[in-house]
Amino acid sequence: MELKREVQTAEILDPRRDFQPTPTSVEVRWDPLIGYSSRIVAGASFLPPSDFDLEAFGRQTAENCFFCAPRLEAVTPKFPAGLISEGRIHRGEAVLFPNIQAYSLYSSVSVYSPNLHYMPLKSVAASIVADNLGAQVDFLARAARYDSTARWASINANHMLPSGSSLFHPHLQGSLDRHPTIVQELLARVPADRFRDYLNTEKLLGQRYLGRLGSVDWLTSFAPFGFNELRAFVPSVASPVQLSQAHVQDLAEGITRALRFYGELGFECFNLAIYGAPPETDGYMLSLRLVCRSNLQHLYRSDVAYFERLHWQAMVDSTPEELAQKAGDRFRG
Repeated sequence: MELKREVQTAEILDPRRDFQPTPTSVEVRWDPLIGYSSRIVAGASFLPPSDFDLEAFGRQTAENCFFCAPRLEAVTPKFPAGLISEGRIHRGEAVLFPNIQAYSLYSSVSVYSPNLHYMPLKSVAASIVADNLGAQVDFLARAARYDSTARWASINANHMLPSGSSLFHPHLQGSLDRHPTIVQELLARVPADRFRDYLNTEKLLGQRYLGRLGSVDWLTSFAPFGFNELRAFVPSVASPVQLSQAHVQDLAEGITRALRFYGELGFECFNLAIYGAPPETDGYMLSLRLVCRSNLQHLYRSDVAYFERLHWQAMVDSTPEELAQKAGDRFRG
């Protein structure tokens, strides 16, 4: 498989060098699965560090948080008994309930714990990730049995306010719908042999492939959607509704290592998406994307600009190969 890239070089008269001619460059890469392009601007610093006191802000926002105990049981909605007989799903400390503002036909929110309002990424525990992920898989499987016309499932996260979350309290969101998102539809069109070819190519090259944890392959994205993007693939699984408990544990272990890695890099905000296709989609590999977002601070530059939102083209400031070197052996065995 060809991994297409092109470095474009121009020249400016740089005031930092007494207006001497200075080369400038940007690298364009094309995703080998669905064909979008992204840009790597090496040396830029689009995600500034932050000394914002998240712990103090967490204490402040906990005072009126809907997802904190004991308010959660009193103010969050329940599912109809025909869909979820107990109204909400509990797994370990995780609690799952309907999203009061639905984003899809069947829309869920699950908190890692009503008692965990502030979750520093460097100290994330695999057990709470597994319980929360497992609650979402349970919900999506039940909703799919309840309504056979809804076949497009995904599990997602907006972690912290700069990621798009309206609440500080950490949580996941599940979606089951009759219609795919654009990225779900594009991924579902990818031929089965192209998934295998891409993964085998990355394993052979070794520059971005990070390792395999149980049933899940991890790598850095050749053409990133966002900053410090990590990808994962679960071969032989098309939809989250098909994930076994072993799959959930394997995914949770990798997500935990990824979030701790982000914490070590100095970031606390992220977006996550697990893209499902209809269960019968032949050869589809369930895939995951995880990207950093700007840290919370009083005045911060948004990490989404016109390139990302209006051109649907990511622009990042470091190469996936550099990220893979920083990740090291975290995803091996």
